[in-house]
Amino acid sequence: MFEPLGPGDPAEISGYTLRGKLGEGGMGSVYLSHTRGGQPVALKVIRREFAQDPEFLRRFAREVQAAHRVQGAYTAAVLDSSVDGQQPWMASAYVPGPSLADAVLTHGPLPLRTVLLLTAGVAEALQSIHAADVVHRDLKPSNVLLAADGPRVIDFGIARSAEATALTGTDVRLGTPAYMSPEQAEGKPATSALDIFALGLIAYFASTGGHAFGEGDGHALLYRIVTRQPDLAACPEPLRPLIARCLAKEPGKRPVPSEIIEECHRVAAAKGMTLARGEGWWRPVTAAEDSTAPAGSVSSAQPSCEPTAPEAPQAYEPEPPQAYEPNALDPRMYFAQQAAPARFVPQPSARHSGRSGGPVAVPAVAGESDGSERAGMTPSDGSLHRLIGCLHRLFDGRHRRVATAAAAALVLLVIVTGLLTGLGVLKDQ
Repeated sequence: MFEPLGPGDPAEISGYTLRGKLGEGGMGSVYLSHTRGGQPVALKVIRREFAQDPEFLRRFAREVQAAHRVQGAYTAAVLDSSVDGQQPWMASAYVPGPSLADAVLTHGPLPLRTVLLLTAGVAEALQSIHAADVVHRDLKPSNVLLAADGPRVIDFGIARSAEATALTGTDVRLGTPAYMSPEQAEGKPATSALDIFALGLIAYFASTGGHAFGEGDGHALLYRIVTRQPDLAACPEPLRPLIARCLAKEPGKRPVPSEIIEECHRVAAAKGMTLARGEGWWRPVTAAEDSTAPAGSVSSAQPSCEPTAPEAPQAYEPEPPQAYEPNALDPRMYFAQQAAPARFVPQPSARHSGRSGGPVAVPAVAGESDGSERAGMTPSDGSLHRLIGCLHRLFDGRHRRVATAAAAALVLLVIVTGLLTGLGVLKDQ
């Protein structure tokens, strides 16, 4: 927001080290500096030609003393000053934020509610300035800064000091022609009403980005200000009556700051809005956001970034094991029988009397119906069973599926071989 110091800029003024250049106007240059305690200040250094006029120095000292008395929420307080030396200067509180001129140039015209907040804030600043018997005389968009918590009016109380000097008769113009009142342009007695006229032009500029008296250079606009009526067609309709009153040709017909503030509240209430200012109050929002936002709220036009709670991970629950039910065709039955210790089962010769445990059922293996067939096994069959048992112990559960498949194939081979032998297809060599 500031430029580096140039070759013609001083590095230090009365103990204030200059950090950069904030701007330059008709009366001098403004630099960024800091107090010994670290507070940033805007240091305005008066041009040398003004400093050479004793009458200017006398009036400047008086006006700066009056500016010290201005205390308001919407003014940049004067903190220090000096009329001694080759270049008089005045230090005021530094306001971080763009000027109204820069904001409209960058973002375009401001919404209705923002213009009402701006107009009411500047009117309240004028209340504080006029209460200290000070007239600004150079109120314009570049002298209204948009801080995060409201507008700030700067550079008040020094323009009148230069009006009575010998420089007034030269081509040096201390005010800004496009924002002068008719009486100011005609050299009539200046009162606080000229600041109200400038406020009307500021409100029009904020809402349209233009000038109520058309386009052109400052002198052309100043001529129309004196001789013609303003054209408010481009201005939002709710603002037209207030701006028209502020731009009255006769100073006595213009409203005072308190009336302007009340009118801003009335217009806001008619639109269902309140003028409670929040941070980011001046940043433009879209028309849709401006119309749907709750009364008194300031939309940040930012999407919600509130994180959502992550879903809880699903705990793994294994399915309960299925109970194994033996099947006569399942080769695992064979391995179970081979692993079980042999035991003697007596065969009853008569029906059980009921006093003993009863008959014992023996599971049958595929191809067997009772123990008589087991007794008829051939040696080759026994060898085959021993081979299967070895295979089972070899895999021992680590490759149980492979062992099961191999055993099933062998059992199937035995059954097929037996059937073919029984049918005479295969004959022993």
